[in-house]
Amino acid sequence: MENFLPDQYSVPAGPAESEFRDRGSKFVAALRPVSTEAEALEVQQEQQRAHPKCNHHCYAYRLGRGTDRWRANDDGEPSGTAGKPILGQIDKFGISDVVIVVSRYFGGTKLGTSGLINAYREAARLALEAAPRGLRTVTTTVTLEFGYALMTPVMSALSQLNLEMADQDFSERARVTLELPESETQSTLRALKASVAGMYLETVDDEFEVEGLKVSVNPTNPR
Repeated sequence: MENFLPDQYSVPAGPAESEFRDRGSKFVAALRPVSTEAEALEVQQEQQRAHPKCNHHCYAYRLGRGTDRWRANDDGEPSGTAGKPILGQIDKFGISDVVIVVSRYFGGTKLGTSGLINAYREAARLALEAAPRGLRTVTTTVTLEFGYALMTPVMSALSQLNLEMADQDFSERARVTLELPESETQSTLRALKASVAGMYLETVDDEFEVEGLKVSVNPTNPR
């Protein structure tokens, strides 16, 4: 079992292909990294165009860190014989933000329910074994807005906490954007405010505000 930080999850770092054969039938699997349902469905359409002689382009995808964004589709195969076996392998490998499409070339011999389940499962497994892996971190976007009187203490605090600016705008008022790991956002902001205000960390809670410093916390995003 791999050990990740609370806001990390495993994703494919690139595409992969595989083939599985059984009694003359060939099952061609295409694995692609995706971040939306639209991207996943586009991959299925691409495989339909790439394999026009196949009558079935079955697929499954899982998105995000949780367990509620998924879909499995048998594309005309007997119910439960294709999409769910593919999804089962995705979950067994513990990977997300991925779609696997398996296109079937019929070899003239019917495989039966168990044969189909095995074939789609094995094609997906081989693609997953071939795929490079990476980690995605769920981050929180934090925007700091302040007047130039706070420029020195804010920049000093960012330096002390080793925080890199994702974006910056020094026009009429200064604006700095940070991308913080989700699980560390509140503790980092407390430390930042304490440093800017010149106070001990123990005296600053989550509701503490620094005069002249506006802090905006936006929804989380996978990076």
